[in-house]
Amino acid sequence: MEKVGKQTIKFNTPPSIVECASIVGPKEAEGPLAKYFDKTLEDEFWGEKTWEKAESKIIKETVNTVIQKAGISASEIDCMFAGDLLNQCISSSFGLRELNIPFFGVFGACSTFVESLSLGAICTESFANKVICATSSHFCSAEKQFRFPLELGNQRPPTSQWTVTGSGSAILSKDGTGPYITHITPGKIIDMGIKDGNNMGAAMAPSFADTLITHFSDTGRTPNYYDAIISGDLGYIGKDIAIDLLKANGYNIKTNYNDCGVLIFDKENQDTHSGGSGCACCGTVFSGYFFKQLKEKKIKKLLLIATGALMNSTSSQQGESIPGIAHAVSIEI
Repeated sequence: MEKVGKQTIKFNTPPSIVECASIVGPKEAEGPLAKYFDKTLEDEFWGEKTWEKAESKIIKETVNTVIQKAGISASEIDCMFAGDLLNQCISSSFGLRELNIPFFGVFGACSTFVESLSLGAICTESFANKVICATSSHFCSAEKQFRFPLELGNQRPPTSQWTVTGSGSAILSKDGTGPYITHITPGKIIDMGIKDGNNMGAAMAPSFADTLITHFSDTGRTPNYYDAIISGDLGYIGKDIAIDLLKANGYNIKTNYNDCGVLIFDKENQDTHSGGSGCACCGTVFSGYFFKQLKEKKIKKLLLIATGALMNSTSSQQGESIPGIAHAVSIEI
């Protein structure tokens, strides 16, 4: 691999995404992408006593599913990158502790899936033959940790987003027939002073724009190079802000740009306000929907940019702003 431009990495031997798997919750199962997921749950607990235990079960079953779909054993996996939104990434560490695979816990907030893909791709070009990348989130556990107990029934403003309940996972390999990760553009922390925890789209959109502009500058590519440019979870409001920011910098992405948080729910029939968010938003939509589009060659060049809000409940209580991050992977056939 080699560095291209300011902060992009080009892979000389691009790793192949050999298989993906996804599991989603009941609300996501009522959305327009339901048929693309491997499994959909009937309730938020999935037989567990707590939402946190349910989330751990979801990521565990998703990782087991992707291993099974790939037709390999867990012993063939050299290492695993996984993370979530809960304190110290307990969904990932508790859910995956029985797999006996070298584990890297990753936190990038809602950008975690693409961060994991990026780190996994670097490993496959160095020491690893096969790497698992996974992430999860859960609406109930996230609301409990970051906002208000669900029992209070607090009203949610129109700018708020619905944390996706689910998990997405992918296996990267030195071998395979694609789709391939050809470039990654790690993002910088961008903080524009947004403090509204119910408007994550506005907080994260500037980081998306910064990473996308950097990617174009580093690679010499333009928006038209890609069949699809997809953000992780900006939702409707963040998506509109991102389009405006890119337009102000001379890039028109409106024709081939969309957002996982917009795609996963039905705006007219599901009360999710500004759309979806959470680690599983990008993770499930890519692993379920876009991976199939790539395999069927309906999309041949995809730029996936996942965004994250690098805050927690303590920083919000102390009046801090919400820094954003966005990581990009170029996935091509």
